[in-house]
Amino acid sequence: MAAVSKVFVARLAGLVVLGPDGESIGRVRDVVITIRIGRQRPRVLGLVVELLTRRRIFIPMLRVTAIEPGSVTLTGNVSLRRFTQKPGEVLALAQVLDSRVRVDDPEHDDLAGMEVLVADLGIELTRTRDWVVSRVAVRKPRGRLARRTAMQIVDWQHVQGLTQSQLALPGQGVSQLLEQFEGMRPADVANAIRELPDKRRHEVAVALDDERLADVLQELPSDDQTDLLTHLEVERAADVLEAMDPDDAADLLGELPDAEAESLLQLMDPEDSEPVRRLLEHSPDTAGGLMTPEPVILTPATTVAEALARVRNPDLTPALASLVFVVRPPISTPTGRYLGCVHLQQLLREPPATLVGGVLDTDLTRLDPDESLTAVTRYFARYNLVCGPVVDDEEHLLGAVTVDDVLDHLLPEDWREQEVADE
Repeated sequence: MAAVSKVFVARLAGLVVLGPDGESIGRVRDVVITIRIGRQRPRVLGLVVELLTRRRIFIPMLRVTAIEPGSVTLTGNVSLRRFTQKPGEVLALAQVLDSRVRVDDPEHDDLAGMEVLVADLGIELTRTRDWVVSRVAVRKPRGRLARRTAMQIVDWQHVQGLTQSQLALPGQGVSQLLEQFEGMRPADVANAIRELPDKRRHEVAVALDDERLADVLQELPSDDQTDLLTHLEVERAADVLEAMDPDDAADLLGELPDAEAESLLQLMDPEDSEPVRRLLEHSPDTAGGLMTPEPVILTPATTVAEALARVRNPDLTPALASLVFVVRPPISTPTGRYLGCVHLQQLLREPPATLVGGVLDTDLTRLDPDESLTAVTRYFARYNLVCGPVVDDEEHLLGAVTVDDVLDHLLPEDWREQEVADE
């Protein structure tokens, strides 16, 4: 396909980036521009490219040899240094789209005196081989129940309001950003959010629904978690904590001042706050502080078929799905008397009508809630497990520790911020 010399930046989002040898090195995640004084057309400095390792790097436009409908091709060597936004640089997709501007184009009288939303930026290659922003796609704001309005294309010089100071104002929409995040895993969304300026990061957090934001928060470093949570309205923050896994919610609340954490716990539904409170009673580097209070728990009268149906739940991590725990009622933690566990492989070998009470592993060593992180680590190494039961002195199952919980505490605190390629 022929390379293009004009393109809208939203079309670039997600395009495959090919190196000089034709091999894929990543995908386009944003376009870096610099807004100049007056009505001079902004220069396009380069692309933010996410490598296969999830690191985001900067590719100067001088290294772009072709932009095609399905890919961007590069030439020469590129720096693999992580992208850091510099003063004066603006991210087209993350910072400009959904901003409010005014139009003074005589060809668009219907837009005169009205605030409109930036829907896209058109860039083009000049005779001097520079890329510049030449056009702006705008649309009228729509009412809550109205359909999205049609886009209109305006030359850059007829648009007012796209300045550094205007872009710093609060209240900007995030619909274009949320569209980019659709279908992405929470860990990838978290990685993308960390690259945003603080203002846009907070606006995205407000716009995400509770479940999605909870999933994303669980993938962020603790400093970013507390920053986003404390910028939410307190009632909304409590709702998001309710949507998080209890162990992750406890870890996050443990980073807050006691009074602030208690205030949020009181706003949470008691059914959601109670397991979090129990986790907070334990030191974070013990089995009781590491565990999740919601493993797969069954009674001895449960059939193998029912047990397999439970572990097929897509919301379970592979580690939690590797063991089911069998107890006397009640089956919510802290449970009745702990009887033993059944390994997933054992379930797969038994007839569907078999009762799990008849195939128990009663010999597997239990973890005491006060066991240290070192002891828990040795436990997993000794028994070649990825999940283990936490049982108190009265034979109540309190929860389960998984190997990913242990890794979270063994790795450096900033491990989420370190690139895979650097390890």
